[in-house]
Amino acid sequence: MKKVFKNLSLIILPACISLAACNQSTDKKKTDMTDSTKNPSAAFEQTINGKQTHLYTIKNKNGVSATITNYGGRVVSLFVPDKDGKITDVVIGFESVEGFEKSTEPYFGATIGRFGNRIAKGHFKLDGKDYQSSINNPPNTLHGGKNGYQSVVWDAKQIDSSKLELTYLSKDMEEGFPGNLTVKVIYSITDDNSFKAEYEATTDKNTVVNLTNHAFFNLNGEGSGTILDHVLQLAADNYTPVDSTLIPTGKIETVKGTPFDFSIPTAIGKRIGDDNQQLKNGKGYDHNFVLNKHDIKTPIATITGDKTGIKMEVFTEEPGIQFYSGNFMQSKNVMKRGLKDDPRTAFALETQHFPDSPNQPNFPSTELKPGQVYKTQSLYKFSVAK
Repeated sequence: MKKVFKNLSLIILPACISLAACNQSTDKKKTDMTDSTKNPSAAFEQTINGKQTHLYTIKNKNGVSATITNYGGRVVSLFVPDKDGKITDVVIGFESVEGFEKSTEPYFGATIGRFGNRIAKGHFKLDGKDYQSSINNPPNTLHGGKNGYQSVVWDAKQIDSSKLELTYLSKDMEEGFPGNLTVKVIYSITDDNSFKAEYEATTDKNTVVNLTNHAFFNLNGEGSGTILDHVLQLAADNYTPVDSTLIPTGKIETVKGTPFDFSIPTAIGKRIGDDNQQLKNGKGYDHNFVLNKHDIKTPIATITGDKTGIKMEVFTEEPGIQFYSGNFMQSKNVMKRGLKDDPRTAFALETQHFPDSPNQPNFPSTELKPGQVYKTQSLYKFSVAK
């Protein structure tokens, strides 16, 4: 694994999906700015807590494109060609900021922080001092707490037609996390048809950081049914088993001989109903896999839509990836094109450090100190299976 925490005195080389949904109770003052019936992007022109939201488009020369809103740093759509050349939106989302705000699943497409995944009971220690982050997935903290980065309006700058920069200052003790954390995320579409995410952060006080993106994918396209016949391969010989609240037990166990062995391409639904306690704990797959390699050069996950032939390869510098099979989707949200978020109609592959790392000394550290730079990248490369 490339070291993600780098000292500021060094030259930094350029470097980068659920979990149970949880209702959020945040007070946002919102004003409609335009008539969304005249312009699809108008539904993303809002004022929330005094800051303006927008919808941005990034694309490459091949016609692959993504739309992103600075409300929560969310990937709204991602358009790629299928085996017949048909352009397909492979990301689940909403047609307006209001849809994301009111969703019973708060993480659709969102940039996640300050700490992605779970922290047991929201409690951790740094330098001998106890910290308590907000509990939003009882009894634990999930994805940074009640008002994580999915709830904020990021400052956005369109660098060029293929690249968008998002920045946010996460203030000291926001959601219980110490230190003023300056965060920068760059999303881009590369000429090899990859969606690239680059993350960078610095702090003025010792803190913990674990950033990711929580795009929900269906490679057959939204509204095409479940993802159970998608075929997945993971370059992970081990995973971190969890307790009944989805907190890692601290053990790192082999996937061999279990439903978690995706060392060869396997349909997601083939073993999801097996009589296995770990699958029962997650109501399906909702687990962190320990990656064999994480050098950004080797694909650590490959998944193919059974109907479209769209193949997505994931590359990352992170040591883990959370595979979530959409178990907690509840058919309660009206998504793009009037579709419902039915159970297991999308999956997430969230590149990450391991869940509850601040409380697990044998896991890779997520601590960031003043004078260091948190820097990591992940790519999602799209092609057509042969």
